Amino acid sequence: MLEGLAAKIQATMRKLRGKGKLSEADVKEALREVRLALLEADVNYKVVKDFTARVRERAVGQEVMQSLTPGQQVIKIVHEELTSLMGGAASKLEPAARPPTVVMLVGLQGSGKTTTCAKLARYLRREGRRPLLVAADVYRPAAIKQLQVLGEELDIPVFSMGDKKDPVDIARGAREHALSHGNDYVLVDTAGRLHVDEELMTELVRIKESLEPQHTLLVVDAMTGQDAVTVAEAFHSKLELDGIVLTKLDGDTRGGAALSVRAVTGCPIKFIGVGEKLDALEPFHPERLASRILGMGDVLTLIERAQESIDIEKAKNLEERLKSRDFNLEDFREQLHEVQKMGPLDQILGMLPGMGGLKKLQGLAVDEKQLDQVEAIINSMTPEERRSPEIIDGSRKRRIARGSGTKVQDVNRLLKQFEQTKRLLRQYSKLEKGIKPAGFPFLK
Repeated sequence: MLEGLAAKIQATMRKLRGKGKLSEADVKEALREVRLALLEADVNYKVVKDFTARVRERAVGQEVMQSLTPGQQVIKIVHEELTSLMGGAASKLEPAARPPTVVMLVGLQGSGKTTTCAKLARYLRREGRRPLLVAADVYRPAAIKQLQVLGEELDIPVFSMGDKKDPVDIARGAREHALSHGNDYVLVDTAGRLHVDEELMTELVRIKESLEPQHTLLVVDAMTGQDAVTVAEAFHSKLELDGIVLTKLDGDTRGGAALSVRAVTGCPIKFIGVGEKLDALEPFHPERLASRILGMGDVLTLIERAQESIDIEKAKNLEERLKSRDFNLEDFREQLHEVQKMGPLDQILGMLPGMGGLKKLQGLAVDEKQLDQVEAIINSMTPEERRSPEIIDGSRKRRIARGSGTKVQDVNRLLKQFEQTKRLLRQYSKLEKGIKPAGFPFLK
């Protein structure tokens, strides 16, 4: 996500950070590079112009020139202006004063609207809500079936009246159904349409006038770049949008839509799609994304993912096993599963302060296939070998390699990595008890 933009801006900020004093020429050169990076990332030209003007005005002022660390001060200004550009604070999906809260999802064909509808339902249920999915797309073949399959997978009810009914009648029926069945959120999946299709846009207006939804959300594919802004403007002029959901942001290394849509339309970005799975929808936090762009990481989102994904009981059991020195390859495999639940490893690394740029600089590629290989090797071992890896000799290694479709060198590498991990975890366990481990002679 925003990989290309982040790499270029971080490189520019590193040059500033390394200077003891800053001249106006230094700031001008840095902002020229930032401007180019934003334009290459497909950010709207007027947005870029206004952004750099605001940063320049603040960066050449007394607060920077008289600062002991002018480079850090400029980075702070860029961070604040990026955050402001994307809306400042997070914009929540507020509930209606009297349930149900009706949310109408609109957008172009292929923007990921139906999947987003299901993702949003899952997110709301985790927040303790009782959502109802509404299949109001009567034009796209299999749209209703797609929503029903997603609803079944999530165990969330789907309201449908078939593909022969007027979408306005379906929406009204869904509201009545929600009132009688105790659903506090109604998520209406409308048909995808071109913003230039007057007839279908009029239908959306009819649905909105009939339903009077608390939220009308536009689902936009972030990979469409500048077109995302044009689409958002067109829908906003017809429907007075309350917010935007940006999908496929994980697949767009440029990410200009995230920085342009809010500034051009005035509509807040409510959620971002960061993957294909049904749990890959996050509330949008402008400050956190600004931090990611500048290489400061996003520790809060990382913690939230960990809290959502990691089994607390399993974590406690692991801690006890570490203290008793009983950590084995079955525990190692279990921990791999827990980490993978949090999402792709490159995303996790990108949330750690400084790691996004470090990964790029060192040419480190996070290959998910290697994790599959590790699991295949562990699965090819007998329960006894997993619990007592020290018994694995040459003949056992050859058998494990054959069973996992790998080489003996791969098995050796895994066993070595496991021992290193085990040793490191023991050292941390000693640190918690206040004992100086052998590997850390500098600790008192």
